[in-house]
Amino acid sequence: MPKEINKSAYKYLFDINSPTDLRKIPEKSLQAVSDEVRCYMIDTISKIGGHFGAGLGMVELTVALHYVYNTPIDKLIYDVGHQGYPHKILTGRRDRLNTIRRKGGLSGFLKPAESEYDVFGAGHASTSISAALGIAAARDLNEEDYRVVSIIGDGAMTGGMAYEAMNNCGFQKRDITVILNDNNISISNNVSAFSNYFNEIYASPTVQKLRGNIWDITGKMDNIGDRIRTLASRLEGGVKAIITPGVLFQALGFKYFGPISAHKMPQLIRILKLTKDIKGPVLLHVISEKGKGYAPAENDSHKLHAIGVIDVETGKSFKKKADKPAPPNYQDVFGDAMLEILEKNPKVVGITAAMSDGTGLDKVEKKFPDRYFDVGIAEEHGVTFAAGMAMQGVTPVCAIYSTFLQRAYDQINHDCSLQNLHVVFAIDRAGLVGADGPTHHGVLDLSYLRTMQNMVVMAPKDGQELRDMLYSAIYTYTDGPVALRYPRGAAVGVKVGPMNYLPLGKSETLRIGTDIAILAVGKMVNEAEKASVILEKAGISVELVNGRFIKPVDVSMIDHLSEKFDSIVTLEDNSVVGGFGAAVAEHLAQNNRSAGLKIIGIPDEFIGQGTQEELFEELQLDGKGLAKRIAAFLGKSELLLPEKIVQAH
Repeated sequence: MPKEINKSAYKYLFDINSPTDLRKIPEKSLQAVSDEVRCYMIDTISKIGGHFGAGLGMVELTVALHYVYNTPIDKLIYDVGHQGYPHKILTGRRDRLNTIRRKGGLSGFLKPAESEYDVFGAGHASTSISAALGIAAARDLNEEDYRVVSIIGDGAMTGGMAYEAMNNCGFQKRDITVILNDNNISISNNVSAFSNYFNEIYASPTVQKLRGNIWDITGKMDNIGDRIRTLASRLEGGVKAIITPGVLFQALGFKYFGPISAHKMPQLIRILKLTKDIKGPVLLHVISEKGKGYAPAENDSHKLHAIGVIDVETGKSFKKKADKPAPPNYQDVFGDAMLEILEKNPKVVGITAAMSDGTGLDKVEKKFPDRYFDVGIAEEHGVTFAAGMAMQGVTPVCAIYSTFLQRAYDQINHDCSLQNLHVVFAIDRAGLVGADGPTHHGVLDLSYLRTMQNMVVMAPKDGQELRDMLYSAIYTYTDGPVALRYPRGAAVGVKVGPMNYLPLGKSETLRIGTDIAILAVGKMVNEAEKASVILEKAGISVELVNGRFIKPVDVSMIDHLSEKFDSIVTLEDNSVVGGFGAAVAEHLAQNNRSAGLKIIGIPDEFIGQGTQEELFEELQLDGKGLAKRIAAFLGKSELLLPEKIVQAH
């Protein structure tokens, strides 16, 4: 196992408790500071797991930013939050880094409630430029004086929101700096050296003053002044276009500098000092290496983007010994089912938003590359792109995480539901996802999807049912859009077989009882089964129904249960507001059914981070917790004293 961190090996880091301390260190020692930040991050995260590669590539830039800018008075807005680990180390959270993504510990993303240095929350992508412009506008409105910097990862630049914000930056012309952290483009040393030279000349106070004087003078020269300005702009733009890729950014109204290396400290310090006082929107393009400074991550930055506990020497995970083989993850069950379907149906395609392996579509990418589409971090585009394909008779399957699909709400409704197009949504990471916390919990999809006309919504209880639902969504429920949502992690361990058709809107009775009915969907079916066993041993007879469909709900089953039982409980790993339980309640109310109903699900509040098991236990959504709540609902709590629960469980 990895050794404990040796603090004596660090000359500077343990004396840096804030950026103020960092700014006391001589500039010539900043590379040494960066090396220590990187070493500390490797030492710590290798022991506990977390996002890895992006932070390693951000070390020098983070040190330089906090050295040059007067944070927290000057505002740094990060996007994507994975970049933020070095930032946390330098802003007073070094000694708590070993709690990151753990229950009660540091957030894995930027979180204003955690630190004054975290200016704006960053869990999703492509938001920082919009937020930074809003902060700059408020600064100017309040007549305050500070600098605003957006640090955006290159992946986030695939999202249209970033370009909407940049276009508005060019229109408003406020003082704002955008730093594009690009870890996908490599440039030759010659071009880099020439570009660095040009940037330093162009950013120098002398050239900026000369440029300003030309604009002031020519502004008083009527038509000839306009011609001189046009010629000067063409000359400046032409020269920069030859040696830099910044034409697009200049067209959006930015003064462009770059690309420069994100790992050469003297150049970073110089360019940040030269550009920080330039008026108007500025874009600095830096080239970073994901996983920089840690050989295993440099060699496989994709695999080590996020890690569990690893051997720091090799970068390989420590594998736990299991008594029996673990069931496959839901994403793998989905990916395998897609392969089977695509092999037989040439009209089916897979679409994802920068999450090929996370959704299981990497298997489709390898075997059917012409029927696989990665749209980048652009869920809105991806959904309407799918709608366009569906309009022409193709069946697109959009595999998108629940939390990210929220960003495409209007496109699902306006472009798919309104036009009644057959688009299939495979919604991964539904429910509580664990360590990524509230920005990534997918607890709203049932609520907003079931409000959309023409939409079918369902949730499988296990891997086989996921296969059956996908098959039915593609081949049977073809009159409009269909959504199936499933959780993160291992599928319930049933042996999968051929895919079968499921009758639309029909539930499945798993257990017959006499005292109370439980209607559960998705992941909660398994937890309901555990609770039922505990309740049965305590003398409470449970009828358990796997609801399967959230829209349309099985109204005939609800009617049957309301006639047979005085008490019904609904279970879902979605918000209690507007989800499956709400659908059952609506039917009971509209049809004057008198059964008592208790809706159990995710409470109407943001849920923090922790393992899925910890969160389910805390919210009493695990088997034991559910048994307690259901017994209390029946007024029979005395039957479930702690020792009886343990014995029964």
